[in-house]
Amino acid sequence: MIEPSIIKNPPYPQNYATEFLLLDKGEGIYLFDADGNRYRDFAAGIAVNALGYGREDLAHIASEQMKKLIHVSNLYANKPAVELAKKMVASGDFAAVHFGNSGSEANEAALKYARIYGKRKKGPQCHHYLSFTGSFHGRTMGALAATATEKYREPYEPMAPGFHFSEYNNIKQLEETLTDEFCAVIVEPLQGEGGCTPMDKEFAAALNKICAEKDILIIADEVQAGMARCGEIYSSALSGLNADIVTLSKPLAGGLPLSATLIPAKVNDLVHLGDHGGTFGGGPVTTAVANFIWDTLTAKDFLADVKKKGDLLAAELEGIKADLGLKAHVVGAGLLRGLALEEEGQSAKIGEIIGKAQSKGMLILRAGSNVIRLAPPLIISEKEIKEGMALLKEAIKDVLTA
Repeated sequence: MIEPSIIKNPPYPQNYATEFLLLDKGEGIYLFDADGNRYRDFAAGIAVNALGYGREDLAHIASEQMKKLIHVSNLYANKPAVELAKKMVASGDFAAVHFGNSGSEANEAALKYARIYGKRKKGPQCHHYLSFTGSFHGRTMGALAATATEKYREPYEPMAPGFHFSEYNNIKQLEETLTDEFCAVIVEPLQGEGGCTPMDKEFAAALNKICAEKDILIIADEVQAGMARCGEIYSSALSGLNADIVTLSKPLAGGLPLSATLIPAKVNDLVHLGDHGGTFGGGPVTTAVANFIWDTLTAKDFLADVKKKGDLLAAELEGIKADLGLKAHVVGAGLLRGLALEEEGQSAKIGEIIGKAQSKGMLILRAGSNVIRLAPPLIISEKEIKEGMALLKEAIKDVLTA
């Protein structure tokens, strides 16, 4: 058992924990705390560190760019940002990309562009948004208004007007809710915080049809599940969702703050000078690193490898379920997977399972109220997956049979 390096009561706001594991460095898929204890990382900074830790290549790219140019604002262009923008726009039916700094900011931008489209194309009454139960789109006020989970919303109510919710994967409710007064639907093709829940193909088809008929934009929040995490460049491909706007962030710059909101020509054509902006988005250092990340994660062989390892991870979770006799089901796709515990008494102990896993040298996450969430660096090996699942099995067994 590990005696972790813990820091207590750092000068952070009270909305954070009072005790933290104090991390010092990383290498590959492993993290090391201040006392040198090693942890297998199946969290990846909440699905951020796709290429793992201790990367000399990323450090070199960032260092070389910092020697040349660190920041210029959005009053000027820089070569790395223009190069990245061209690559990203070519990944789909997009005309432009708005760079920001976080997933919340990417979704905030998407909501603003969608409202511009609705009001300027269809009229001032077209300002409503639809999102879904289980959703998590961010903590800024607009993205929060689109987030269905009450615990995130309640402290900040009243929320911005115009936001409505429907049950995820419920076609009947979708058909009953959407009207011509909606400018956009914002949806995670694979929900992260909500429980690693994928979108049904039938639901995606219905959403595509209704939105095409009523000229409602589809915003795909790909912040957690996009950029190879599910074995595709965009997780929308898993269900056949036809997104108009796509938002990205977490892995985009290898751990540096960068986000992207990809918009089509029909939206871009209605945008006026000064409608939106941002000081730091698309900076030369973050986009220099992101060019390397993008090229790596979107390569066909890399995507195929993620799919293969994702299948192995799912099979290992099925094995844990069977070996321990758990009432549970495996959720997610690619290397964003979860074990959803179906018994309330067991799901109430997920926090203990996370702590037990940490004491055995493994970092994991939770999602929703009952899901053990796994989102390791995408460079993880099959051997490392099996070793991690052996530790997870021990942690679950220790807690649930105590």
